[in-house]
Amino acid sequence: MTAKRAASSPLLRITEALDRINGLLGPVVSWLALAMVLVTFLVVVLRYVFDVGSIALQESVTYMHATLFMLGAAYTLQQDGHVRVDIFYQRFSRRGRAWVDLLGTLILLVPICLFVLASSWHYVAESWAVHEGSREAGGLPYVYLLKTLQVIMPVLVLIQGAVWMLRNGLFLAGVEAALPAVSIEMSEHEGPPGGGDA
Repeated sequence: MTAKRAASSPLLRITEALDRINGLLGPVVSWLALAMVLVTFLVVVLRYVFDVGSIALQESVTYMHATLFMLGAAYTLQQDGHVRVDIFYQRFSRRGRAWVDLLGTLILLVPICLFVLASSWHYVAESWAVHEGSREAGGLPYVYLLKTLQVIMPVLVLIQGAVWMLRNGLFLAGVEAALPAVSIEMSEHEGPPGGGDA
């Protein structure tokens, strides 16, 4: 076990470094939720109290909304916050869950992200080529930046997918420290299923 831990320590350091990318980005991006509320409130007040409209402000809400969800997807994956539709996973042992997470990431998550990345690349490149802007007069001239999120999102999710594969692969190889302590504690302290989840 000690040899396995020693041999895997560089991989663990790489995993932790990759994990920090989304770990730092997620909380920063989450502030856009508050910004969206405040800007939407400002748009309504300007419109209905002062009879002043701003296309740029309205479009900024769309930009923030897109950024929040596209860049927050990988952070949500990191926090295991995506909805799981299953009836077996919660009943599995720690090793069983590690296999599901490893194979699910490899067989489902990675191909889907690669497909999104490949199918979006030309679309985003064309937008950058002309520095595409808003079609509305007075709108934001940064549509090409908005469309770039279609490339950034799958890259960030792939990074998090790599973290999941490394962590679960190392755990299955016998490196207990590979899985975060929270995941291990949840698996150990969960009682037998049959309670609320269906």
